[in-house]
Amino acid sequence: MAALSTLILLLCAAKDVMPSSPHWKPTWPSYRVPVILPQSTLNLDKPQFDAEARLEVVSPCGPACHKSSPLPTYEEVKNYLSYETLYANGSLTETEVGIYILSDGGDGSRGRSRTKRQIYGYDSRFSIFGKDFLLNYPFSTSVKLSTGCTGTLVAEKHVLTAAHCIHDGKSYVKGAQKLRVGFLKPKQKDGGKGSNITNSAMPEKMKFQWIRVKRTHVPKGWIKGNANDIGMDYDYALLELKKPHKRKFMKIGVSPPARHLPGGRIHFSGYDNDRPGNLVYRFCDVKDETYDLLYQQCDAQPGASGSGVYVRMWKRQNHKWERKIIGIFSGHQWVDMNGTPQDFNVAVRITPLKYAQICYWIKGNYLDCREG
Repeated sequence: MAALSTLILLLCAAKDVMPSSPHWKPTWPSYRVPVILPQSTLNLDKPQFDAEARLEVVSPCGPACHKSSPLPTYEEVKNYLSYETLYANGSLTETEVGIYILSDGGDGSRGRSRTKRQIYGYDSRFSIFGKDFLLNYPFSTSVKLSTGCTGTLVAEKHVLTAAHCIHDGKSYVKGAQKLRVGFLKPKQKDGGKGSNITNSAMPEKMKFQWIRVKRTHVPKGWIKGNANDIGMDYDYALLELKKPHKRKFMKIGVSPPARHLPGGRIHFSGYDNDRPGNLVYRFCDVKDETYDLLYQQCDAQPGASGSGVYVRMWKRQNHKWERKIIGIFSGHQWVDMNGTPQDFNVAVRITPLKYAQICYWIKGNYLDCREG
């Protein structure tokens, strides 16, 4: 019982603060972020890399199913947030973590067949063309993984993506050891100095420049679970590149309640596989939420999974508007709603615990991860 009480304290550590004025700006809340620190690291056998990469995850467990699930115990949460680290040479480690709250904190069914389309009525996606858009923020933060998914730049050498792009829950996917991240850039034109004069009506040809991944972190909540159980709640991974990408990146943030999002909407861009070579942008309303997941019907296709879900809100401390990633687009779910099948696309929310973990992976110092 004491362990469960501690967990509830952790889950309630985020206290959103919103202005009471009817004219308030959508403002980033202040959170009391827990601290997650490595406790011990164990060397594991080299993985086989024998799983097929899946560009989407399907689960029949919808909002009601997740909301009715019992809260995990403190020990279970520690286990879920422990993680494996895969290195470029194929070596693998497992790190157990401890979770702490500091008092000085600041502010269908399983067998259901389904179509591949995840488009709801009119296709509301936008293909982004031209280097003036593709190479500028926020679209420039979207990158492509060599396994076929999308990722988002979250630091000078780090990319946030979905865990299922790297690991199928049982084994690492083929190509994970030699994982690469692709950055769109204009193709080199032939013809010398005068060759940069092009027909402005034609979109400029782009290509991917690839950077190898140095190491990958995947939470044990994904590895030990699956999409039909607790796993989808932990469908995220962080990649560290072998060299800096030299582009502007987007910070991560703790996901506010859906009712506090500007217009109740989220945004994300990804490399949907039905539009090869195109970066596809979309936005839509959040339909429902649990503590760990956002349910929405943003139009998407396989390949977009791993995209960073973001919103733009007012940062009171800095007196400016700021975009932050508040989730990771995971995949598609068939949900049985009172006997009627309904489908959603699902994003994993960055909770205070997940923020603490991902931030520590990036910065390596919990003191830099106290504000979500």
